[in-house]
Amino acid sequence: MAVVTTKSTGVTNADALPQTLSPQRIDGGRLRERVGVIEAGAADSIGSVYRLMRINSVDRISRLLLSCDAITTAAGNIGLYDVTAVNAGAVVDADFFASAQDLSAALVNTDVTHEADAADAGAGFGLADIEKPLWQALGLAADPGKQYDVAITLTAAATGAGTVSLKLQYIDGN
Repeated sequence: MAVVTTKSTGVTNADALPQTLSPQRIDGGRLRERVGVIEAGAADSIGSVYRLMRINSVDRISRLLLSCDAITTAAGNIGLYDVTAVNAGAVVDADFFASAQDLSAALVNTDVTHEADAADAGAGFGLADIEKPLWQALGLAADPGKQYDVAITLTAAATGAGTVSLKLQYIDGN
């Protein structure tokens, strides 16, 4: 074993001579928030998609919080889709944030930002992605300059109705 000193990007840039400014998305950016609320129906089947908000490909994700009523038997993946006007709203990564997240018990601001990474051993939005803009976290070679829908796709049908909401906290890429 060895004793090491390791620096983050922000600290490395601050220590550089001449000093290098870090992008605001990782050092000093303003936290913004988007919210979305839907009403799940008692007969919503597996494969139903709840689109809750949009995020720009250049934004950096900080946190994704899930709240819901106890929706009997429901579970869903939380991920990204193209907006409906692009590629007919095709799935980009259905479980980018969370995989088969249980919605059958009431939740209040449960952090699901990295649930898929923990459950899928490195898949989805992982800890190594927290400094990256969304397009890089998705593994793309360049910024596509577009928006994505953050959505829940049911993996277990809802046999009860209820409210579902997401709060997406992010730093804009400007």
